[in-house]
Amino acid sequence: MSLYSIKSVMILDSEGERICAHYYSSDFPTMKEQRAFEKTLLTKTKKVNEERAGEVFMWENTISVYKNSADVYFYVVGGYEENELILSSVLNALYDAISTLLKNQIDKRTLLENLDYILLALDELVDQGIILEADPAVIANRVSMRGAEAETPLADQTLSQALGSVKEQFFRSFLRG
Repeated sequence: MSLYSIKSVMILDSEGERICAHYYSSDFPTMKEQRAFEKTLLTKTKKVNEERAGEVFMWENTISVYKNSADVYFYVVGGYEENELILSSVLNALYDAISTLLKNQIDKRTLLENLDYILLALDELVDQGIILEADPAVIANRVSMRGAEAETPLADQTLSQALGSVKEQFFRSFLRG
């Protein structure tokens, strides 16, 4: 097991077309090899019962975990020596964060319309194959630029946000008293 656990993260539509994909290893260096890998993954995983979620699939020295929703498939791929539970945790974190951001409306059209959120969620989740965060709530909050609490602490605000907050509190106290 390595710090670089993730080889790739992909979101494909039901025809095998790429909605979003990040490759973190050199196992598939060309676009042609990546597309062939994606098509094969989709072909093999489509044969499995559609109602089972979070399946594990081994192929070409990789372990892939996947989940489908409506007309999209989510894949997280690691090396054959990786722990399936870790890969599944990454998959669930990605899926749940996107589900939170898109208000449980996960389909191809919605994903394409909100591709910026998807890419930011991927960046918050994995960087160069290293898992950064596995809590979907934290990922969703970072992507939507909300703090964990309703109001951002004064220390984490920019100068203009802090001045605006101080000004607002001053006027509230002035109006009360």
